[in-house]
Amino acid sequence: MHYGILGTTTAHHDDGTPVPLGGARLRALLTALVLRQGRPVPADLLVDEVWGADPPQDSAAALQTLVGRLRRTVGREQIGSGPAGYWLTAAGSDLTSFQRLAAEGRRAAEQDDHALAAERLTAALALWRGPALADLPDRGGSATRLEAERDETRRHRITAELALGRAAEVTAELAELCEIRPLDEPLAALLIRALRDGGRTAEALQRYELTRRALADQLGADPGEPLRALHRDLLNGAEPAPAAPVRPRTAGNLRPRLTSFVGRGEDLAAVRAALATGRLTTLTGPGGSGKTRLSVEAALAEQADGSWPDGVWQVELASLDDPAATPGAVLSALGLREIVLHTGGAVGEAARVHDPVRRLVEHCAPRRMLLVLDNCEHLIQAAAELADQLLAECPGLTVLATSREPLGVPGEALLPVEPLPGEVALRLLAERGAAARPGFDPAEDPAACAEICRRLDGLPLAIELAAARLRGLTPRQLADRLDSRFALLTAGSRTLLPRQQTLRAVVDWSWDLLDKRERAILRRLAVFAGGCTLEDAEQVCADEAEVPREEVADLLLSLVDKSLLVAGLGAHPRYRMLETILEYAGERLVEADEPEVTLRHVRHYRELVRTAELRVHGPEQLYWLDVLEREQGNIRAALRRAIDRGEEQEALVLALGMSWFWQLRDYRSEAHAWYDEIVALGPDVFAEGARRPVPLTEGPLDVPLPMSEDMLDEARRQVQLFRLVTIFTGNMEDLGGTGAVELARRVLAVYTPDLPQSYRFPVLMRVFAAFLAGQMDSMKALLDDAVAGAREHGRPGDLAFVLQIRARMLNDWVGGLPQATLDSAEALEIFTRIGDKWGRSEALAAQAEAMGNTGDAAGAAETYRQSIRLAEELGAHHEVPMLKVRLGEAVLQSDPELGEALVRGALAEVAPGSQSADGAQLFGNLVLCSVHARRGEYPEALSRLDHLMASRQLLGPLVPEVFTGLLLCVRSWVVARAGDPVQAMELLRQGRRQMRQAPGAAGVFAEHMTVLLLPAFTGTLLIIARLRDDLRIARFSAVLLGAHDRLHGPRGTFIERKELLEAQQAARELLGEAEYLAAHAEGGCLGLAETAALMDEVERF
Repeated sequence: MHYGILGTTTAHHDDGTPVPLGGARLRALLTALVLRQGRPVPADLLVDEVWGADPPQDSAAALQTLVGRLRRTVGREQIGSGPAGYWLTAAGSDLTSFQRLAAEGRRAAEQDDHALAAERLTAALALWRGPALADLPDRGGSATRLEAERDETRRHRITAELALGRAAEVTAELAELCEIRPLDEPLAALLIRALRDGGRTAEALQRYELTRRALADQLGADPGEPLRALHRDLLNGAEPAPAAPVRPRTAGNLRPRLTSFVGRGEDLAAVRAALATGRLTTLTGPGGSGKTRLSVEAALAEQADGSWPDGVWQVELASLDDPAATPGAVLSALGLREIVLHTGGAVGEAARVHDPVRRLVEHCAPRRMLLVLDNCEHLIQAAAELADQLLAECPGLTVLATSREPLGVPGEALLPVEPLPGEVALRLLAERGAAARPGFDPAEDPAACAEICRRLDGLPLAIELAAARLRGLTPRQLADRLDSRFALLTAGSRTLLPRQQTLRAVVDWSWDLLDKRERAILRRLAVFAGGCTLEDAEQVCADEAEVPREEVADLLLSLVDKSLLVAGLGAHPRYRMLETILEYAGERLVEADEPEVTLRHVRHYRELVRTAELRVHGPEQLYWLDVLEREQGNIRAALRRAIDRGEEQEALVLALGMSWFWQLRDYRSEAHAWYDEIVALGPDVFAEGARRPVPLTEGPLDVPLPMSEDMLDEARRQVQLFRLVTIFTGNMEDLGGTGAVELARRVLAVYTPDLPQSYRFPVLMRVFAAFLAGQMDSMKALLDDAVAGAREHGRPGDLAFVLQIRARMLNDWVGGLPQATLDSAEALEIFTRIGDKWGRSEALAAQAEAMGNTGDAAGAAETYRQSIRLAEELGAHHEVPMLKVRLGEAVLQSDPELGEALVRGALAEVAPGSQSADGAQLFGNLVLCSVHARRGEYPEALSRLDHLMASRQLLGPLVPEVFTGLLLCVRSWVVARAGDPVQAMELLRQGRRQMRQAPGAAGVFAEHMTVLLLPAFTGTLLIIARLRDDLRIARFSAVLLGAHDRLHGPRGTFIERKELLEAQQAARELLGEAEYLAAHAEGGCLGLAETAALMDEVERF
């Protein structure tokens, strides 16, 4: 139970339901009890305060009767009694909250935390709804004391605002107060300070003179010393004190609101107090009660306070209709997306945990952060399970949820979002009404305005909808209409909560004002997720019968005027509905039984996606990327509906059209989930006995639906291919157990050279299947065939795509650099000619890599910069950190200090734990490790490896065995340079053992990594050989160097070439030229598998 006496007396249950308090005596009794804040009140004192100068004849009996009525009203257990009198057992009230907040504000001011002081004091003053103790017959000294406390609190609040440099905001308020109290010197001093701080010195001097004259005329006294000192400062031109610093905001995704936050000071303080004492707080209440706004304001206050070092993050769940998508929505809100990583020109993979819940746990477990889950009610089970698991496994996480019902999770603290108090509700109506109808003032009909707020239960959404109607109705007309609607719905269904009924009355009332065509378009707009454009609405909502297409624009504008649609008139005008209106319209759509509307929505966005894919690889690329990003909500909704309806062809086109976008913008795990569902709709086209493809000169997106049988099978194959690529660019640990290897082999077998589609995107991605199938030896021939076939059968973009892929591969193959240079140049020319910025960025990156491998560090650096600019322009932000690290590495050769700074800067830009930058984290830290080790800074070098090892659960671009093995081998190199050959050799052995354990097809990748490790591997061995004076190890190293030159050649980045040259020189010095050349020639005969096997012989030493 919660009581209010700072205004008319109120009582509310814990769930926010108001308690009717009938009768002036009853309210007076409750006021007297609340005033004592749980202390006993003697019976005779209660009689005096309730009846005043007119006590009853039998005052004791009358008081007992009145106490009995109060117990029946608020609950018998709420009123205690004994010899000392009567008291309240639950003393929670607006008075206790006011005094607590005021005390907190004063303490904050004493500690010079003026921002916190202003916040707490403002919240305290917001609790006042009118004169204190308004229901006591004789308010007397108690009311005077409370109002003095309020005046003092206001004075402290204004002082804090002035300290924060907000003189302009408080000047008018101070002027009004000084007019009321012309002899109040401290108040006058505050006004003079505000005028001075606002640059209005002349007015400040004038105010001093007015105060001086008032004191002289009425009291015959001069101003006190503080006021005179302030006057002297004004005359001397003393500068005002600088504004108190405001703490910077911490990380997060909160956005400031564009409208004012009216009232809710006590609620805001209660939410923050709950967040400080518990880990799960849920704001409950009906739709439109202000849960979201209160949660955002509380989150903004927490963020400004710096309470959460790892950020405050809001997750908007309102647009979701699939509970399974809840963890993914949280991932997106936190900015955790997947990446493709190109390491050293070789194709590497960014590990992905396909279970989004595990990914969330891994991200949140080491952090202290606040997560705001907004609008959980339609996903209540999924939200509850997710919150429960995250709280159980992430000790530094706190969750603030909003929902129409509790989550039901152990430890949950419930905070009902109560209706706005009368005065605050009236203020909200005044502000929003004036925005709708300039010049509106509740004073023109105060009774009607008060009735509107009261009948709408103080619900903010209902009040805002009503305020919008003041454009065409008077307050009295509005109040009269609301009366009948509430009576009708209250008398109807009793299964809904009262405030749901009230909210429904507001929306029903708005619905009743619409004509037939307006109702039709409003309910049909419910199919959109995230809003729509005028053109979208024309395509989906018009039926040429009830709603002609040419009338859609007028109907939308009419709904905007009626505040049922919100028009965003920016660069891309869109229409959207408030959450409650959207829910209501969806119910009306179900009632109307119009399945053709959802089908039109699916087909409209299928065609939009198909059109976008056909145009996004040309000069309109940026435009269509923006369209696809903006329409993601609608595209997801269309995909979900197509899958649920079994519309396989629609789903195939939507997925194929979005696949390149999903890769570019890093939505790979979402894409993988869609592919799984779509594949399940049809037969397995790669199964044994499945129909083989026929030659096709067009693809599934080139022709409108319906597809022929052959084209349908081709679309199914392409979706499976994209699905395979998401595994290839995801978690390689999954490859051995997912059937990926077998699928890769079937892809290679099915797409034969006689098929034109084998040489067009996306089938050109089959080259990656050779990697997965373990057919690395055939990859060069496959790529050569792909390039030749694309020249004959492909479009220019297809040829450029496969050219830049071959260029990246050739960068790592002996003798491949000349052709890699030609390929990247030709790809760049084609991409430039057709206007494909993404292709240009990729070709430039391949070109920069080739330049770096040939020693042209300056050219590589400039080319990397061009690639970075394009990637940023495209919104491919996940690719930028890696490119910046490679840029820094290239600059190391000419300017070591700048190169190191660039690498450090790239790592600093990466969000902690963000998987979108795993490649940059791994490669960047390895580069810095090498830099430190070469300067003899061995502890710093090892700390870089320690950081990577400690982060391997959050950062996993490789199979765990390969990742750990790589770090152990590099650690052995650092330890060897530091002069510890015993530990270095043991670490080297451990590293090789780890890499041998890579499972399944991932072992192919482990073998490939051996070539990249050879310079560090041999460098370590040669340091050990020198320290031990062991020529066996030196000769073993020379053989490995020969193998490296055969498999990789003398090229590489500046760091790689430097390490290789040092190793060759050390081997020559230890063995002599003749012995070195003989051992080197022996290694020159080894292949990849033989080299890997030879490296395992390190166990002998």
